[in-house]
Amino acid sequence: MLHRCTLLALSLALGVAVAHAQQQPAVAPPKPYKPVIISPPADMKDADLEALRDKIGEAVKARDRAALAPLTVAQGFFWDRESGDAGKGKAGVDVLAAALGLTSKDAVGWDILGAFADDSSAAPSQTRKNAVCAPANPRFDTKAFDALLKDTQTDVTEWGYPLSLGIEVHAAPQASAPVIGKLGLTFVRVMPEERATNPAYLRVLMPNGKPGYITIDSLAPFGNDQLCYVKQGGAWKIGGYIGTGEPQ
Repeated sequence: MLHRCTLLALSLALGVAVAHAQQQPAVAPPKPYKPVIISPPADMKDADLEALRDKIGEAVKARDRAALAPLTVAQGFFWDRESGDAGKGKAGVDVLAAALGLTSKDAVGWDILGAFADDSSAAPSQTRKNAVCAPANPRFDTKAFDALLKDTQTDVTEWGYPLSLGIEVHAAPQASAPVIGKLGLTFVRVMPEERATNPAYLRVLMPNGKPGYITIDSLAPFGNDQLCYVKQGGAWKIGGYIGTGEPQ
């Protein structure tokens, strides 16, 4: 089961995906689509890693950058983004702070780090040897998903997946609106509005082709940023970050 104390990081990442989707020209009108089943990310049962996450959580609560230093690899921290590895030759905690914007005046970066620490899922990195990254991505049939994108003429940024089974879809962006459906564990298309009346809700298109609204914290984006952990000297430490990072 997927556990999260806060979904802020995922909600922010989904907001970026939605903004990107809004910039894209409409290629095809909404229509029913074939559901592609997902299996939720699996929890990683490791007592030492859980202990590290607890310590990260304590540092987040205190907004204590100095406390993050011993929890982060001193050298070799990687920051994988489109422009290449931005972590070479720099102290690990400094790269982590830059990636998350921990030096900015607001607390968004710290909240995002806290969300990563709260996430109990993790999976081996496909690009970095001996690293595990969180949140883990769901498991699904990649060929079926590619076919879905082709059939709907959409981009991956226009899709998300529910964090639990049976999320209610409302007729309007408010909890009191009639429930017109429930989501299964499948990819769901996000349908951004030009003028969203309630930022706490997302407009989505159900597989049957009917639009509706769900709370923004009930859907995770596909391909969100990840915090990675590596073992150094027999102990888990923060070892890298995959994603564009936060604006400074």
